[in-house]
Amino acid sequence: MSEKQAHLNGAYYGPSIPPKRDSYQSVGRSGGPLGCCCSCIFGLVFKLIMTAVVFMGLAFFVFWLIVKPNRVKFHVTEATLTQFDFGSNSTLYYNLSLNLTIRNPNKKLGIYYDSIEAGANYEGQRFSTKTLTPFYQGHKTTNVLNPVFSGQQLLVGSNLQSEYDQQTTAGVYNIQMKLYLRIRFKFGRIKTGKFKPRVKCDLDVPLSKNGNSATTFQTTRCKIDYFN
Repeated sequence: MSEKQAHLNGAYYGPSIPPKRDSYQSVGRSGGPLGCCCSCIFGLVFKLIMTAVVFMGLAFFVFWLIVKPNRVKFHVTEATLTQFDFGSNSTLYYNLSLNLTIRNPNKKLGIYYDSIEAGANYEGQRFSTKTLTPFYQGHKTTNVLNPVFSGQQLLVGSNLQSEYDQQTTAGVYNIQMKLYLRIRFKFGRIKTGKFKPRVKCDLDVPLSKNGNSATTFQTTRCKIDYFN
């Protein structure tokens, strides 16, 4: 009886309770399943993009081998300037007609000229603009366009009068014609998207009076920029 009493009076509260473990797991540097998933998606997208780039490059290379495209050639073969007067009122009075030849030397490529805008410039200033008729140009074909610029335009510039006087003395004027194009290429039944090349023709045009001029106009080849 005394032993039982001693056991009851002792500081005994039963077996010890083990500490609780954390119910979560620490997230490592990889970000767990979400980070792994994101990296997999990124890798897949990157591979798809690289595959598409390589495929497009190969397709373009094969297309080039088959078609072997050549640059279209633009020439101004004739230029007639019957009026080019610039006076004290800063107004230019002009009458200019041109013959422009466009040569497509390609055997397998046709060209749609969907939009053709011709601009005439003098000393960096545009004095006239003409919209020409769209057309289709077949393989190994030459087409002739005849833009005519006539009218009057106000021009301003500190050195414009002196430049004009010098060129008047020489009887030849430095006139620049620019073409702004929207074109598409045709290969068989395939048509490409639109390109917007610019063509620049730097012309030395003699003034013609009563059919006579100081010099003869020389055929001029124009420069083409496909990436403007």
